[in-house]
Amino acid sequence: MSAAPTSAPSATSSTRAVDLSLLAVAVTWGTSYLAAKEVATPSTVFAFLALRFGLSVLLLGVVLLPAMRGLRRQEFGLGVVFGAILSVIFVLETTGVVHTTASNAGLIISLTVLMTPLLERVARGVILPRPFYGATVVAVVGVVCLTQSQGLTAPRSGDLLMLAAAAVRAIHVTTIAHLSEGRELDSRRLTLVQLTTAFVVFVAVGTLRGDGPGSVVSLLGDYDTKKVLLLVYLALVCTLFAFLVQLWAVRRTSPSRVSLLLGTEPLWAAVAGVSLGGDPVGILSVVGAILVLAGTTWGRRIDERRAAANPGEPPPPPVAPADLETATR
Repeated sequence: MSAAPTSAPSATSSTRAVDLSLLAVAVTWGTSYLAAKEVATPSTVFAFLALRFGLSVLLLGVVLLPAMRGLRRQEFGLGVVFGAILSVIFVLETTGVVHTTASNAGLIISLTVLMTPLLERVARGVILPRPFYGATVVAVVGVVCLTQSQGLTAPRSGDLLMLAAAAVRAIHVTTIAHLSEGRELDSRRLTLVQLTTAFVVFVAVGTLRGDGPGSVVSLLGDYDTKKVLLLVYLALVCTLFAFLVQLWAVRRTSPSRVSLLLGTEPLWAAVAGVSLGGDPVGILSVVGAILVLAGTTWGRRIDERRAAANPGEPPPPPVAPADLETATR
């Protein structure tokens, strides 16, 4: 009887620690768009990504080296496929954020949450509840408001690139779900193979474009202290820290709670863009942000309820490192 009073506060404290840790991951992801925008330029996208992923692979490789000894051929093959798609995502995202605001980038990329179930609808014939399409319309209207926040003009190329990145992310999530289904795969090894593959792609494409490995070294030499710190932040905090926190937290809370907390990423992207990046704030941009956040949150909850009511159907978009997707932001 005497143990009960002490166990409740301990459980509450543990839950709070998990929630705060996941929220910290969402904040780092949200701020990553502004960090990338501060470091990358249109002409240095591949060199920047080679630096970012090279450092990420180095740091994560040190942590995961013991696990890599058991790497299987199947894990290597799938990791290469996933990594190739991942490289396309990051080229689109990084080029996109260079040509738009950080807040727009973070909000538009969140449409992945809605695009993934829609893609599953086409691929597997999953029946989506009618309200889900309403949530999609709300989010799309929000994106339109964001792209027109500075007047009725053609959407910026950066906004369109972020929209394309969201679509490819949905393909990435769906491909992972389909090719991993029924297989016993180690998410740690797959994640490292993914990141390594993407790094190789960035170096190879950069070399074919005439950049060459020397441009990576040259770019690093051109960085001032601020840019070096932002690069380390992207590699150390947004990749290594986020991966380890999720690996720890997902075993201590429910998938729905993980989804809810990590789903705040676009909110933090908007906050960072406006407060730190000086992104312009107008009526249309505020309305657009609210609609995107409302639409994606509504759609995510609808799809979670659908998956819970139909356990035989595909689950909602991955939200845990075991599903690989969130380890590669």
